[in-house]
Amino acid sequence: MEHLQKKLNDSAFARWTVLVLVASMMFFAYMFVDMLSPLASLLNETRGWDQGVFGTYAAGEYLLNVFGFLIIAGVILDKMGVRFTGLLSASLMVIGAGIKYVGISDWFDANNIVWLNSWWTTMPGSAKMAMFGFMIFGCGCEMAGTTVSKILAKWFKGKEMALAMGLEMAIARIGVFAAMWSAPMISEKFAVDGTNSVVAPLLFAALLLVVGLLNFTVFTIMDTKFDRQLIAAGELSSGGSAEDEFHISDLGQIFRSKMFWLIALLCVLYYSAIFPFQRFATNFLEETLLISNAEAAGLFKWFPILAMVLTPFLGAFIDYRGKGASMLLLGSLIMIACHCCFAFVLPVYPSKTLALVTILILGVSFSLVPASMWPSVPKIIDEKVLGSAYCLIFWIQNIGLCLVPLLIGKLRVWTDGYLVPMIVFASFGVLAFIFSFFLMAEDRKKGYGLELPNKK
Repeated sequence: MEHLQKKLNDSAFARWTVLVLVASMMFFAYMFVDMLSPLASLLNETRGWDQGVFGTYAAGEYLLNVFGFLIIAGVILDKMGVRFTGLLSASLMVIGAGIKYVGISDWFDANNIVWLNSWWTTMPGSAKMAMFGFMIFGCGCEMAGTTVSKILAKWFKGKEMALAMGLEMAIARIGVFAAMWSAPMISEKFAVDGTNSVVAPLLFAALLLVVGLLNFTVFTIMDTKFDRQLIAAGELSSGGSAEDEFHISDLGQIFRSKMFWLIALLCVLYYSAIFPFQRFATNFLEETLLISNAEAAGLFKWFPILAMVLTPFLGAFIDYRGKGASMLLLGSLIMIACHCCFAFVLPVYPSKTLALVTILILGVSFSLVPASMWPSVPKIIDEKVLGSAYCLIFWIQNIGLCLVPLLIGKLRVWTDGYLVPMIVFASFGVLAFIFSFFLMAEDRKKGYGLELPNKK
């Protein structure tokens, strides 16, 4: 009993320090992802990126993940552990950010690079280079997300797991707010000859990713000590027994799980109506409300605020009271209502107040679903293959996140409006609601405990 009291994660200060270190890395990652989103109009003016090009560039973040990298990432995570995988993912984000910065920088003259302009001529050279960097960054970002989930499942096992995951998501989503708030401001601050800068905001976010890498390095020191304690307590194999060692064949138990597929499909449908919407939201508000880019970004920056505030409380509620499956159902319903409002109500009554209220309510949905979804995975998947399960869910999610921006970008060009794209987003919400209903029914039938509290 004495060695149990000395484990590092029994110290509230230590485990919450771990949360801050890994969550800050994800905060900087989320900030980098959306740093160019409020500058879409400026990219069109200065780099020749129309909405179709911007949608294709946005899809690039997920392209390599869709074509198998995330499956490999899951195997790396379960085989090599969270420390190696986290450092690798943070490094990939920094490298990808550097390439993307080069692509849109003022001194990178894509017109003089023959090989870059001799193929895919509908995409500007700067967009192709930025997209390549975004692909590398996306590999690191998605790998980091799954790694952080496994880290929190490890450090908060039997403790405040849902609260910790909720706080991590809340901190990460502040990055969206920070990007929407800071990008236009930095862009204007570093304007040259009356033209705002698209380079300065991206450079700022890229430098923050370096800070995130340093933070994760500090975590690896703490986690090394924690593993030694787990080995001494007999809770972790030092040499990797045949029973505890991960094998590729173990992935079969994930694919055979009906609950895994229900959560994965719910995930891809729900997030396909959130993250791609973020990419186009500023431009949508500009055109629908007839306001400036800065005003539109100022409105949408509040989207993650209610999610940021509510997610930790919802996580704590799940830890102590449960009802995770019910939250998935409610969150999907709210999302349907919000996208229907964007599609049918806001164009008829173009009110900034109505837009802000709808954005905030969508933030409520964005707290309900993730706060209940991610802590549910350890309840249905063996810990030995938990990293692979998270990566497979992210892989399926990335298929949607890659294809949907492409679809929305094309629909914008074909329909010259946002009605059809918003109907598409609402339709994803309807399908997400159906799968969340099936998930709740299966949980009641098999007793996985999704409605039960996490705290022991």
